[in-house]
Amino acid sequence: MNVVVMGTGGVGGYFGAKLARSGAAVTFVARGAHLDAIRERGLTIRSAVEGEFTVRAPAVPELAGHPHADAVAFCVKSFDTESAAEAIRPVVGPETAVLSLQNGVDNEEKIDAALGTGHAVGGVAYVFAAIGEPGVITHTQGGRIVLGEMDGEPRPRTQALLEAFTRAGIPAAIAPDIRTALWEKYLVITAQTGMTALTRKPLGVIREIPETWKMFRLLLEELAAIAAREKIALAPDIVDRLLGVVAGLKPDTTSSMHYDLTHGKRLELEALQGHAVRLGERHGIATPMLCAVYAGLRPHARPA
Repeated sequence: MNVVVMGTGGVGGYFGAKLARSGAAVTFVARGAHLDAIRERGLTIRSAVEGEFTVRAPAVPELAGHPHADAVAFCVKSFDTESAAEAIRPVVGPETAVLSLQNGVDNEEKIDAALGTGHAVGGVAYVFAAIGEPGVITHTQGGRIVLGEMDGEPRPRTQALLEAFTRAGIPAAIAPDIRTALWEKYLVITAQTGMTALTRKPLGVIREIPETWKMFRLLLEELAAIAAREKIALAPDIVDRLLGVVAGLKPDTTSSMHYDLTHGKRLELEALQGHAVRLGERHGIATPMLCAVYAGLRPHARPA
């Protein structure tokens, strides 16, 4: 399989390296010192779960002149979705699957708006990984992917992706209703990123303090109410179930937004908390906790 990884950060770098190690023809799209390091020394994964390994694969700053890909692992930050969709246009053929492994619930719509209806494939990445230094991805936990066609119809391309992930040792599954899976992650990631960034503390601290743990639950409850109005078929016990998942994460777990905030990078605030606040306003749902998190982080959300 010929795979282009658009955005070789924690998610794209980790999964792309595992695909490359398994024999897939992977091309990484990166920039700056990270690109230079991958070209010079390869891409190294330092995993707390799997140990360390390095792969060597083509790394490029742009895709003009490259052949059509079988699939694009689309792993850019949500605020770069439109520009990145234009950047991958040279490698997107009629049957190319553009698998979004991003935070948020509206990236697939933006991809299809840019490239044509039917290219976007929904994806949920359950992984904690980040760029540790140029050319190095640090992986701490997780590593599973759920994917599916946005219309729910089975297609050979999603089956081919599933088989490629399986060969690479990546636990993966095809969801019959990927929108539900996307919203399940949206609930937990919006609460987790918001709380860890707002408090500048890891989950262990948030869980130990009754007030912050209660706020985490209230955020999930507000998000679940919005999902119901969006006609997303979440389980009735979704809040308790997601709290159970979060309770089982390592105490030092933070989030991508916590990392971005503490490193002076642009936040995905609008795709996560901002999107939820706007949906709440549209549906007439009170979202005091979401509004508080959004307001508290808004001064830090300006582009770097």
